[in-house]
Amino acid sequence: MAATGPGLAPTAAAKGKPDAAPATSQSPGNAKSPAHSQRPHATNAPGEPTTVLDVAHQIGADDLWAAGYTGGGVDVAVIDTGVAPINELSTTNIFVGPDLSLEGGVDGVAGLDTYGHGTHMVGIIAGRTPGADPLAPSPGDFVGIAPDAGIVSVKVADNTGAVDVSQVIAAIDWVVQHRQHDGLDIRVLNLSYNNTSTQSPSEDPLSKAIENAWNHGIVVVVSSGNEGRSAKGLASPATNPYVIAVSSVRLDDDADPTWTLPSWAPSGDGVRNPDVLAPGQSLLSLRNPGSRVDVEHPDARHAADDRLFAGSGTSQSAAVVSGAAALLIDQRPDLTPDQVKHLLTASAITLEKNPKHQGHGVIDLGAAMQLAPPAATQQFPPATGLGSLEAARGTDHISIDGTLVTGEFTVTGAAWDPVAWVASSEAATTWSGDDAWSGSSWSGSSWSGSSWSGSSWSGSSWSGSSWSGSSWSGSSWSGSSWSGSSWSGLSWSGSSWSGSSWSGSSWSGSSWSGSSWS
Repeated sequence: MAATGPGLAPTAAAKGKPDAAPATSQSPGNAKSPAHSQRPHATNAPGEPTTVLDVAHQIGADDLWAAGYTGGGVDVAVIDTGVAPINELSTTNIFVGPDLSLEGGVDGVAGLDTYGHGTHMVGIIAGRTPGADPLAPSPGDFVGIAPDAGIVSVKVADNTGAVDVSQVIAAIDWVVQHRQHDGLDIRVLNLSYNNTSTQSPSEDPLSKAIENAWNHGIVVVVSSGNEGRSAKGLASPATNPYVIAVSSVRLDDDADPTWTLPSWAPSGDGVRNPDVLAPGQSLLSLRNPGSRVDVEHPDARHAADDRLFAGSGTSQSAAVVSGAAALLIDQRPDLTPDQVKHLLTASAITLEKNPKHQGHGVIDLGAAMQLAPPAATQQFPPATGLGSLEAARGTDHISIDGTLVTGEFTVTGAAWDPVAWVASSEAATTWSGDDAWSGSSWSGSSWSGSSWSGSSWSGSSWSGSSWSGSSWSGSSWSGSSWSGSSWSGLSWSGSSWSGSSWSGSSWSGSSWSGSSWS
């Protein structure tokens, strides 16, 4: 983050950085930096959860840390279930964007992660125990892959994980349009989300939205799905050929450490395969006490450290790669999305696996940081985005007050006009000046029911929306917020959200659930 602005944490004093590491023309494949190749691969025993610090070592992130690159100045947009203000995020620069979820108008929870997925992703990308030194962590320190990167959180799903594809598209449009507003510099977009659309990625509007973000200079990292190799194809929107589609791998420290693919890791179809692999099985990231997944999966809490929560899925792997991309951009700020993708794929560790399953292999930042970026760009037919919004949902639907959101209508009830939307999305004008959904794309400008309050998000989200010490500036985390491990006044009752919740809504789908929480 280069400056301060409304809702933006003050930027720390600029740190002196070494010149970019010299790029070499070494061959892609199994190339490694000497330091990384001489260290042990992992410290976790077979079957045990993996810490993010373990992952950082496995993928060579600590090689970039040692060279002075920790993600500073790079903002990563996380379109997910929101973020919770917990200690290991208290020094992370977090900008809170609009709450487009069905809880957007619910007092006390707007913008907050009531589900638990988004906080887990943010922790992997840029979490950090206050004062922790990534290169010399103290016992118990938590450090994300890019600990000095900024986070731009855009909440689209509520405490049940409910989200309509139109909400995700609107969030992507917001990120593109605001990528350099208020001192932001959004260079990476993490989308640990999949749906069941089988529409061609050349026509699917969600595919078009992420391709548009890519064309506006944002590295888009997408999870590949968790349906296993029997699915014979990646989950939407990872099917778009431009973006970085990520699948999962695990490395245990046994007598003969080997990379293994989880049973739930997807398979490509031979045309569109995962681009890269990254650790994502039983990954320990930040626990969001009292969130839905925390209440429903107490077995995922780490017995030795109640700050941590174990999750498995390509969601977690995508977050690892988003952090990796932020490190490479910190090292070489002029990199384009195509160049970042090339560095990650060309330097990946190739496994003796089917390319449909592994893509180019496991990311290796120790090698990627030394490769020279290519001049060539990806050449695929551009997506039109003129397909069906209903087909983009696949079988995933939300119901509001008994009414199914279906057909060629957005969650606001507005008619979907693909031609007008494509034009304004490409021009980055889908959001009006007051951040309402309006104009020719997001007409209607208000949510139905009680979820969207008014036509503008500002004022209905966090005041200040940045950290001040260990609390939110303008809205400290006390009183009517957290009380211990539950919501004060808005506590969990069993596995459902009681009190001032989004009522009257139901959800069929599992977009944010990942493979498992255990």
